[in-house]
Amino acid sequence: MSINEAQRATDGQSQKQSAASTKEATQVELPRFMGRIIPPIDRLLIRTIPPVLIISVIIWVLTNPEGASAVISTMRTYVTGNFTWLFVLYSVFAVVVCIWLAMSKVGRIRLGGPKAQPEHSKFAWYSMLFACGQGIGLIFWSVAEPIMLRDENPVIPPGPTGSAEGGIVWTYFHWGLTAWAMYCVVAVCLAYSHHNLGKTLTFREATVDILPRWSQRGAGVIVELLAIIATVLGLATSFGFAALQFSSGINSFLGLESNSTMWLMVIAIFAGVTCISAIVGINKGMARLSSLNSILSIVLVGAALIFGPTLYIISNLSQTFGSFMANFVNMSLWTDAPLTTGPLDSWQDSWNGWWTVFIWCWVIAFSPFVAGFIARISRGRTIREFVLGVTVIPTLIVMIWVGIIGSAAIYYDDMNDRAISDAVTADTSAGLFAMLDYIPIVGTVLLVVATILVATYYVTSLDSGIYALSEFVSAPNKSGPVFRVVLVLSIATVATVLLTLGGTAVVDTVQTGTIIGAFPFSFVIILMIVNLIRRLIKRDKAIRQLEKDINNPDPNFMFVAEPDGSDAIASKEEPPASNT
Repeated sequence: MSINEAQRATDGQSQKQSAASTKEATQVELPRFMGRIIPPIDRLLIRTIPPVLIISVIIWVLTNPEGASAVISTMRTYVTGNFTWLFVLYSVFAVVVCIWLAMSKVGRIRLGGPKAQPEHSKFAWYSMLFACGQGIGLIFWSVAEPIMLRDENPVIPPGPTGSAEGGIVWTYFHWGLTAWAMYCVVAVCLAYSHHNLGKTLTFREATVDILPRWSQRGAGVIVELLAIIATVLGLATSFGFAALQFSSGINSFLGLESNSTMWLMVIAIFAGVTCISAIVGINKGMARLSSLNSILSIVLVGAALIFGPTLYIISNLSQTFGSFMANFVNMSLWTDAPLTTGPLDSWQDSWNGWWTVFIWCWVIAFSPFVAGFIARISRGRTIREFVLGVTVIPTLIVMIWVGIIGSAAIYYDDMNDRAISDAVTADTSAGLFAMLDYIPIVGTVLLVVATILVATYYVTSLDSGIYALSEFVSAPNKSGPVFRVVLVLSIATVATVLLTLGGTAVVDTVQTGTIIGAFPFSFVIILMIVNLIRRLIKRDKAIRQLEKDINNPDPNFMFVAEPDGSDAIASKEEPPASNT
């Protein structure tokens, strides 16, 4: 090669590297923003009102715990006595909408435009959405609910062995398909609004454009305030209960007393790990933690099946799966109508008040951060793949988990003179650990695994909540890792105050109040779902082209959004000539 040829080759390589650097420097962040620019006064309200209200609620509960508990209990009785039908119909509505999304032609729509590719593998995706949606709840209730409902439950007729089967079937129902459909339908509203229409990943952007134009600004502020308050209080009280359950796990194999000092240590550890994950980011921190959750969960459930009462578990899986499918419609629509013939004295007089209404309110209250996070990580999936992945797969996981763990609990409870029932009565969070202690050979090891799972599942749940909350508070601006760390520390502080100054009773009161807050928020969600249906039905050629434009990665493609997000103009132009 001559000197000139070598020089030309070097120059060509330099030009390629320069072009690559320029392309990297001008890479477009997708989707292109088409949302509303929030006025400064609205942003100030969104950032200041939630902490003021949350601090006020905490002070009220701490200074007058009995009075606060009485007021919240009265509200819970009112909601249970008058609106059980609403929660039941809403849950059925969510399932029907998910079926329509998966079965109709809209299922072919790809989140992020026709050329979008998934950012995470299916295993990582399933792991993250399951961890943020139900991991910690399933650890808590997979033994407690079957045990608490084994002697008395509605709809499912008792078989030859009594009603123990019904306790497991109702647990399938409360934590399976319907609950995940309720998460899914909210998540797909946010995902389509964000990835396809260029809106911010917030409830206001997914909801308010169905309202009259004059009301959209005020309604958007109210919707966002409800989402932020529900997320903060939900995460803080869950933080408290996760600390209590983790302490129960430590007590089960180390014998250390669960007290305020241990709670503070647990909260500090959880917060520290979450801060690290928030700094590292979703693709590394959250994905790795979620994958660890999945592996440890497989170890726990697999060992319980192999070393536990295997034949009984397999037989009960078959029997309860069949009972669930046979009774699903009846369970979905059961409202306990005779209770409505007179005023309800207390929510405790209603079975639904203890269970179905309570759990559906829980799901609605947690929808802001669970659905927001699921929407964020699901770019590149079709709506059909999204719906099936967020409903069917987690439902199968829930049923296998509960079928194995719950069946083992029933078996050991019968074999040991209701010892597990006694443990659950004394401390609901101790049910899983009480059951694992009876598994031969590997029981102690599984106690350690379950305790680690409490920590990792909650950290991933908190992590997902922080990402969603940062979107709600900072959108349309992108939040940095420092801001997310501040949010983690703030929520940890709230949990610390609740536990150390008020104890478990105060945490329970605040959590019940948060769940009661699901009642007004349910109307927001219904409105958002109707808006999604309207958007999909009205999706024409112009909207499909707009989705492509919003997700066009070409840096030379000029895209202009109107300040109110109502319209957009896209054109392909050459970059301006350089003056140099």
